[in-house]
Amino acid sequence: MTDGVGIALSTHLARLATEEPDRRAVTCAGTSLTRSELDRETNALARAFQERGVRPGSFVTIALPNGLDFVRAALAAWKVGATPQPLSAALPPPERDKLIELADPALVVGVPAGAAGGRASIPGGFVADADDAPLPPMIAPSWKAPASSGSTGAPKLVVSNEPATAEVLLGYAGLFRMRTGGVHLVTAPLHHNAPFLLAAAALFSGNHVVVMPRFDATETLRLVERHGVDWTFVVPTTMRRIIRLPRAERDAFDLSSVRILLHSAEPCPRWLKQQWIDWLGPDRVYEMWSSTEQLAGSMISGTDWLSHRGSVGRLVVGEIQIRDDEGKQLPPGEVGEIWIRTGPQGMVPYRYVGATARTRPGGWQSQGDCGWVDENGYVYLTDRKPDMILVGGANVYPAEVEAALEEHPQVLSCCVIGLPDEEYGNVVHAIVQSDAPLEPEVLRTFLRRRLAPYKVPRSFERVDHPLRDDGGKLSRSRLRAERLAAS
Repeated sequence: MTDGVGIALSTHLARLATEEPDRRAVTCAGTSLTRSELDRETNALARAFQERGVRPGSFVTIALPNGLDFVRAALAAWKVGATPQPLSAALPPPERDKLIELADPALVVGVPAGAAGGRASIPGGFVADADDAPLPPMIAPSWKAPASSGSTGAPKLVVSNEPATAEVLLGYAGLFRMRTGGVHLVTAPLHHNAPFLLAAAALFSGNHVVVMPRFDATETLRLVERHGVDWTFVVPTTMRRIIRLPRAERDAFDLSSVRILLHSAEPCPRWLKQQWIDWLGPDRVYEMWSSTEQLAGSMISGTDWLSHRGSVGRLVVGEIQIRDDEGKQLPPGEVGEIWIRTGPQGMVPYRYVGATARTRPGGWQSQGDCGWVDENGYVYLTDRKPDMILVGGANVYPAEVEAALEEHPQVLSCCVIGLPDEEYGNVVHAIVQSDAPLEPEVLRTFLRRRLAPYKVPRSFERVDHPLRDDGGKLSRSRLRAERLAAS
């Protein structure tokens, strides 16, 4: 169906299934669905959604872990003209309930009966007993509505203003250089925006999508070799876990099929980026910078990065300005708050549910990132403005301190926050994950060779659990609030 909007995703999936019915469409934990199986099973599931009240324009909240059920649920929602609204399956019930209340979906997938606040629900593992014939083509007005808490910790939905059409998803596939008929590996949680977007673009561009139930460094390399993966998305957290495998173990796998390894979602330390470039080659390592709102975005290859170290590239979508606290536009090379827009006449690509955008006249918006742009248009990030720590009048960017800390071979992950101090206003505090105790003075000595004295943490705290999830997300505001409450 084209009717002036575009081709429905159900129409495009059926076309792919007709062209190569027995080609694998999606695989998870050793189980695969062919294109024809995926099309038929999601037809039946879509009818089950309709029976439970899902209508065109509805939200369908998907609170499932990575797996075939997640993929089925998203496709079924699109087939009835509804919008998938992904949530982490690991959210504690109070936090999950707030987001469900905010979304007010017609159906919640992945929760027990009675756990959706009076709304219709189906549990994980649900098998639809319904007709699997094609449904009439329908197009949701919004193709995705991921949840985001940003730096404030306040829940919100970022609802796409793009319709659920093949043209939209094939456009993303082209932007990210996915090829038709390739193999795409999902290493990060699908409830996060980037993995969800990229997996959908890969699936509808005819790729075989291999989904990891949960990230594991060695398993990632095994799956690349086993399936001939040519395109994958990773985050610096998982890049560290892979690069810290013994070199002999890494070299035991054949990664020659990989054309593009794209990373994003959190700052990537230069030392880590360099090690990946040295290992895979600069022409295969790419970096993307954007946000869930997708007002603007940049991309850079490893080859380009070697000439512009630390940059996240030049914009491929949208426009950018750097402004100071008074709103004055800054010249190239000066650090300030990043303001972006789609263009003077461009459509705002999203709307918030539960939040209000920070705007300036002319369509400019800010998500709180700070950084600078050089004379050639290359973007460099420093940190997020809400995360910046003011120590005795000097700015400390947590991402810079964290990058230095993570160079230490015993530091597995870390989070740097500011804590109140009578003399300096704030002091820098580091929460460090390690397998064994680390003496604070050892860490201070290590950091003094890399950072100005005022940036070195005054205090250290050791934990034995990861501080970022497999999607690279870090709840800095929550960690700070917990320490303030305990003081």
